[in-house]
Amino acid sequence: MKKNILTLAALLFAFCVESVACTNFLITKGASADGSCMISYAADSHVLYGELYHYPAADHPEGAMREIWNWDSGKYLGQIPEVSHTYNVIGNMNEWQLAIGETTYGGLEQLWEGQGIIDYGSLIYITLQRCKTAREAIKCMTQLVAEYGYVSEGESFSIADTEEVWILEMIGKGKDNKGAVWVARRIPDGYISGHANQARITTFPLATRKCKTSITSKNIDKLFKNADIDCVYAADVISFAKENKLYEGPDEKFSFSDVYAPVDFSGARACDLRVWAMFNRCSSDMAQYWDYATGRDIKRAKPYVAGQPQTPETFPTNRMPLWIKPDKPVSVLDMMAFMRDHLENTELDMALDYGAGPFHCPYRWRPMNWEVDGVQYVHERTTATQQTGFSFVTQSRSNTIANLGGIIWWGVDDADNTVYCPFYTCITNVPNCYRVGNGSMMQWSETAGFWVFNQMSNWAYTKYNYIHPEIAAKQSQFESNWVKQVLTIDKQAAKLAATDHAKAVSMLTTFSCTEAEKLVAEWKMFYRELFMKYMDGNVKTAREVPEGYKYYAPKVEQPKYDEDFYKVIIDQTGDKLKVY
Repeated sequence: MKKNILTLAALLFAFCVESVACTNFLITKGASADGSCMISYAADSHVLYGELYHYPAADHPEGAMREIWNWDSGKYLGQIPEVSHTYNVIGNMNEWQLAIGETTYGGLEQLWEGQGIIDYGSLIYITLQRCKTAREAIKCMTQLVAEYGYVSEGESFSIADTEEVWILEMIGKGKDNKGAVWVARRIPDGYISGHANQARITTFPLATRKCKTSITSKNIDKLFKNADIDCVYAADVISFAKENKLYEGPDEKFSFSDVYAPVDFSGARACDLRVWAMFNRCSSDMAQYWDYATGRDIKRAKPYVAGQPQTPETFPTNRMPLWIKPDKPVSVLDMMAFMRDHLENTELDMALDYGAGPFHCPYRWRPMNWEVDGVQYVHERTTATQQTGFSFVTQSRSNTIANLGGIIWWGVDDADNTVYCPFYTCITNVPNCYRVGNGSMMQWSETAGFWVFNQMSNWAYTKYNYIHPEIAAKQSQFESNWVKQVLTIDKQAAKLAATDHAKAVSMLTTFSCTEAEKLVAEWKMFYRELFMKYMDGNVKTAREVPEGYKYYAPKVEQPKYDEDFYKVIIDQTGDKLKVY
């Protein structure tokens, strides 16, 4: 698709449906600096209140039922039988170090609103309470939607345990059908992947006598018998597409993404561009995908026409790969940095155009699409965005005790202005500052981390290039110290667990909750300091009161707008402001 050939419908989907705009990055064990499997997730919604979910481990009597409530809307959907025992879950990671994230890609609208009661959020949290490994999770998730139906739009799921990282992509079968079609791929060890509201799995190896690493859902138990299996898919994922005239062509050329969620300008520019940005930080070989990722040139042998069956000729030929090998190992601090990206060091850097204002703020208020003189334009949808409810980086670590070593680095609000605090996922309590029920999107709470961090970030937006560097320095101090500290905490927990597992859990609970409360309390004070320093357009620095003085005013600087901003003012006002 050429640079100026945009459709309003495409723009509206990707740039306006903010409730589903999330970002996941996936790092395998062999690609990480410390041998952990990692996934990241940003829950980006203007109406999602950031709070840390906790589902305590529990035993359930025979015949117990579980209520299903839609995670996005809060609507009651129905009930399913509960299992006899459920695991402890903190956020999106459980005590056994299974972690699951997601991004909504939507896909073909006629496949939404299927029959059933399982939405994507319930699917995640039910699975986290029932499974220990990524492979168990894939079986659980796909069987849940097969039995109880799937009622959400198309979703990409990141699934990680201590050994493997998988991506599972799923979409329903429409209002007249129950269940879903799906494909899951294991990211090769030593590689990294990502997805950001655009389906990413294209072609995949089909299960044949010659192919021993791919299976269908009919043989899903082989997933647990063969360590080499790296692909599993719904038995009807291709036949369903053909029967419903969504695809025409040979099975071996079938592409899940290109059939069920064809990429357009917005799918590239607002979605895959975020993946490109992360890949570009990890590899020196990403320039070749720039034209695709910006949506300026999506190459196809034949044009894509909505509503017509797709063929291999209509699939893009220059899409980014599903995974790449990074130039160097990725650390947990690198992952946090990925989540703070605004397309820095590219021509689309959000801080460099006139929309950034005189203080180079890399954010744009919604709507993202706009029109001037009949021409459609967009602001960039970057990884870091102001409307994030919460985000995290998980570490599933095989070099720790299995049900003690999982850590979810979790924070509220804009990832660029948050601090990722470590929570061990075996803990039996969460701190009040992040607890469910402490405030809400329309209820202020002085003790809620969500409001403390939102105060700070919204203050930073007013004079970004002055205030944000101070925030970033404080972030680095907290996070770098914690990365070192958890290694000591690990040893202490292991020593305790050798004689008393419960004491180890208690110690990790105390550590996680105490650190979070200290962070929020300090951040509240930090906000007050920065508010006093930068209020009224000034920059004030305290000075010691010299001898013989009752008081002494702080040093006051009044920073100018940048030169380019002054030039724009003159371009618009002419000589009105000229000094004569």
